[in-house]
Amino acid sequence: MRFRTIKQMVEICEQEGLTFGSLMLQEQAKQAGQSEDEQFAIMAKYYEIMKEAVHKGLTEDTTSRSGLVGLDAQRVQKRVTAGDASLGGDAGTAMAYALAVSEVNASMGRIIATPTAGSCGIIPGVFVSSQERFGWDDKHMTTGLFSAGAIGYVIANNSFVSGAEGGCQAEVGSAIGMAAGSLVELRGGTPAQAAHAVGLALKNTLGLICDPVGGLVEIPCIVRNGFGAVTALAAADMAMAGVRSVIPSDEVIQVMLEVGAAMPEKHRETAQGGLAQTPTGKQIMKKLYGKG
Repeated sequence: MRFRTIKQMVEICEQEGLTFGSLMLQEQAKQAGQSEDEQFAIMAKYYEIMKEAVHKGLTEDTTSRSGLVGLDAQRVQKRVTAGDASLGGDAGTAMAYALAVSEVNASMGRIIATPTAGSCGIIPGVFVSSQERFGWDDKHMTTGLFSAGAIGYVIANNSFVSGAEGGCQAEVGSAIGMAAGSLVELRGGTPAQAAHAVGLALKNTLGLICDPVGGLVEIPCIVRNGFGAVTALAAADMAMAGVRSVIPSDEVIQVMLEVGAAMPEKHRETAQGGLAQTPTGKQIMKKLYGKG
């Protein structure tokens, strides 16, 4: 890739009149040895799977095999549709859609890991709800996925996207940053605004631990996807309103690396700390595996 940092991406895009998405499409095609059309077609299929997961989560039984989670997306969507959501329709829908995809994952359905299975609901939640609101076509959304991929590429190569390495800040946090930055571009924002959205989003999740109850990507992972979608919308709105991430996004990514490396092992996807070791968490563990 011609870039390794968000700053380099912004500079290239400003010099060449590109977006993060179009830049990533060019670079990905070169790396894969394929045409841009071929790479675009692959990404378009990924977006179809995302939309299918949203629909499935809202219309089918998503109870997980553990029985711990399922159908919360439908509960939230019902409240949003009834006009009772405090968030309002747009943010409430994004939250419901993010929950839907995460519940499909927990019930062994097909999802796209963006960037991981544990954070798979955030980008679809933001993208599909925004597409419905603004009437964008799938081609526009697919370009947005390349933008999200570019941001994820930078984060993965300079910090973490794995909860086992850097805590939930690395999974959910990265997904929020990817969704926020790409949403800015989808809405016509500048590369600089997209960069600020990434920084604003990532700052809000620094230090978030990975503490899955029973070692399953269910509690608290799924609800964090719902909250994450709302945070991504907020970060995108802030950036497009002119709010700056005073600490540049690349520096925030470095802090994520520092914090993740310093995080105790028990708070990095081991189920040995945090919510997993609460009295209720231990009871669930005993029920699932016969041990506390």
